[in-house]
Amino acid sequence: MSPAGLDVIGDVHGCHTELVALLDALGYAWNGGALVPPPGRRAVFVGDLVDRGPDVVEVVRLVRRAVQGGAALSVRGNHDERLARALGGDSVEATRSLHVSLAQLSAVDAAERDAVWHFLAALPARLELDGGRLLVVHAGELDTDDPATRERFNVWGTAPGVPPELDWAGRYTGSALVASGHTSVLSPKWRGRTVNLDTGCVFGGQLTALRYPELDVVAVPARRAYASTAHWRALTGVGA
Repeated sequence: MSPAGLDVIGDVHGCHTELVALLDALGYAWNGGALVPPPGRRAVFVGDLVDRGPDVVEVVRLVRRAVQGGAALSVRGNHDERLARALGGDSVEATRSLHVSLAQLSAVDAAERDAVWHFLAALPARLELDGGRLLVVHAGELDTDDPATRERFNVWGTAPGVPPELDWAGRYTGSALVASGHTSVLSPKWRGRTVNLDTGCVFGGQLTALRYPELDVVAVPARRAYASTAHWRALTGVGA
């Protein structure tokens, strides 16, 4: 039997307008507030739904409803985890990007904030799909027998005892295709059986989806740059 079609979407970071445009380009429709996939397809998010962008609440609401309705799946990114921990009362690093999300969440009621918290906290660190032929993680995959270390690396790209800046994609030898995000690139970056789909939408790049199993790429341009980092400036040469 042919595998179900999956549309694996890179880091959204609060870019609701671009997310809706990408879903439209992929052939998704809307029934009231419910996302309706094309027949035989489902959206899969690589995490980092939140922070930096202008519409964090709307993005989480869209993805949460799509997941609850069976139209989508998502893994947990490091920004998602940090925000969930902050909403749960944990002490976390007070980053500028976190404050962007918290400021937007301060404008909604407690029930909506709790819904965001519980949804993000419950997202898995990894999704093994199509009988193990596709692995979706946020930051990277690590060959280890320790589940806690692997989960930390899946979400953050770092873990205790793991060398900093580990070139995990260069070392990956598994048979599954690994789709991830986390580190912005100008266009989808293939290395062996891995692909990075974070094409910097929030920085003014694109929001990208990989259609699986076809391995076609569909992307929409950012409406504008909402944030900037030294990494993105170095990539583009803009403001460097």
